[in-house]
Amino acid sequence: MRTQLLAFMLLASSVALPACAQTAPAATPAAVNLFFDAGDLPAAIAKLKAARVNNQPLVTQPRLLNMPPYRVQLEYRPGTAPATVHEIDAEMMVIVQGAGTLITGGKLAGETRTNPTNLAAPTITDGQSRDIAPGDVILIPENTPHQVSPAAGEEIVIISVHMPRPAQAGWSWP
Repeated sequence: MRTQLLAFMLLASSVALPACAQTAPAATPAAVNLFFDAGDLPAAIAKLKAARVNNQPLVTQPRLLNMPPYRVQLEYRPGTAPATVHEIDAEMMVIVQGAGTLITGGKLAGETRTNPTNLAAPTITDGQSRDIAPGDVILIPENTPHQVSPAAGEEIVIISVHMPRPAQAGWSWP
């Protein structure tokens, strides 16, 4: 099933990437990583779990795959991390392990700026809640508040694809 999830994620990314294309600085060969072997997933998850300190609710490997301006990361979520808004990136999430709740939409409650293109807050007000489980694929548009909470006793592992937007002028679906 993990192999199928990774294959699906890569296929979906290959369809979505042209839609999100923007002019970006040329990547050096060392900065580009275009393949992740599903057989390496258990070790990558174990590495994230081992890297967790001080009960962090979220530990990421920010460059599982990398082809600027796109990036794919592995996320280990043993707790509820702050709600976020990515002002430039749309985000596709593939749930690999665990179950919980995803809240999208609404408004960040008590937002702070974490960097030039992202906001965070402890919670979301007036968002839509849905259950998530392995195999679910979620697409979150840019400027959309979202927050993932594991179910009691669960840890969630997500593969997320960050895709700068808006789509290139004149682009349309074939």
